Amino acid sequence: MIPTKAYATFDAHSPFKPHTVQRRDPGAYDVLIDIAFCGICHSDLHTARGEWHGVKFPVVPGHEIVGRVSRVGGKVSKFKAGDTVGVGCFVGSCGECARCKEGLESYCEKGAVGTYNGVDSDGQPTYGGYSKQIVVPERFVLRVDAKQKLEAVAPLLCAGITTWSPLKHWKVGKGHKVGVLGLGGLGHMAVKLASALGAEVTLISGSPSKKKDAERLGASGFVPTAEIGKVGPRFDLIIDTVSAKHDLGAVLSALKFEGTA
Repeated sequence: MIPTKAYATFDAHSPFKPHTVQRRDPGAYDVLIDIAFCGICHSDLHTARGEWHGVKFPVVPGHEIVGRVSRVGGKVSKFKAGDTVGVGCFVGSCGECARCKEGLESYCEKGAVGTYNGVDSDGQPTYGGYSKQIVVPERFVLRVDAKQKLEAVAPLLCAGITTWSPLKHWKVGKGHKVGVLGLGGLGHMAVKLASALGAEVTLISGSPSKKKDAERLGASGFVPTAEIGKVGPRFDLIIDTVSAKHDLGAVLSALKFEGTA
C-alpha cells in the first residue's frame, strides 16, 4: 500500500483537514499518478457537506485531476513514467457489459466506479484528487499535452466534458444556433466550445453585466432570461447550466422544431 497525503472531510459540518489515505500498489494495468492540479467541482462541495445521498465519510473529493505518471503496471501499454495525464469522474467499471464495450463506461450496467465516494474492484473506498497521488486503471487515464497550462486543463475533466458531450452528440457546427443559459463554470465552457465549433452562440442570462464576458468568450448575442419566452423558436440547441429554479417552459419555447435542450 502507498500512504498518500490528502485533504478530507470527516462529517458534513467540519472543514477539510489533512489526512492520509492508503492507495493500492499499482496492478498490472494500473497507472500511479503524482497529482499536480485538481479542480474544485460543485459536486465536491455537495458531497463534502453531505447534501447528496450515500456519502461515506471520510471523503476526499476531486475528479478534475491532472498530473504526471510516476509508475505503471507491467501490462500498461498506453503510458509511461513522465507522461502528463488526466483523470475525470470515473476510475472503474465492469469492462464486460455492452455499454463498457462501446466505450460508454459511465453507463456501465453493473455501475461505474466514481473517482471518490465509490468502491473499487477490491472492495476499498475510492478517494479523489485532493491528494498527492492516485492509482487508476489505464483505460480511465487520458493523455494531456504537457505544453498546456495544467491548472486550466484540470476543469476540462468535468466541466469541460459536461458541455462538450452534448455539443458533439448533437453534431453542433457551422450554421447551428446555440443558446447557453447561464454563464457560470459550465456556461462559460459551453460558450467557448460551441463558438469554437462554428456555431452562432447566444448567452441567456439574468445578469446583463455578463454580456461582455460572453462576447469575449465567443458569443454573438444576448437575451435576458426574463425575455426568453418572447424570442420565439430560434435555437437548434439550448444548453441549460442553471441549477436554480427557473421557467423551463419559456426556455423550451425558444427551440426550433425538433430542437434539443
